[in-house]
Amino acid sequence: MNRKAIISVNNTPAGEFIELDKGFEIKYFPIYTGQPISLTLPFSIEKYTFKSFPSFFDGLLPEGIMLEVLLKKIKLDADDYFGQLLTVGSDLVGAVTVEEIEK
Repeated sequence: MNRKAIISVNNTPAGEFIELDKGFEIKYFPIYTGQPISLTLPFSIEKYTFKSFPSFFDGLLPEGIMLEVLLKKIKLDADDYFGQLLTVGSDLVGAVTVEEIEK
């Protein structure tokens, strides 16, 4: 099951975030001309691939008691970082939001 999400910056769709069988991929939309998703993900026509969950997005996930409540409420696995991001993605700190692409 490869889940996908739209990454927006300042409410403008910037790219796609894809959960692969072994890792993750982020690619900007060719027509996007706004600010980069983060300094660690500057605009590129190439895709970014990661073997583990990208640290920029990991830093946006809830921690401590907020994480425990989220995991119990939504019944997520503690290691499902992508699922956590999809759950809280519309209410992240800063200009970036993440919204799941429904299949």
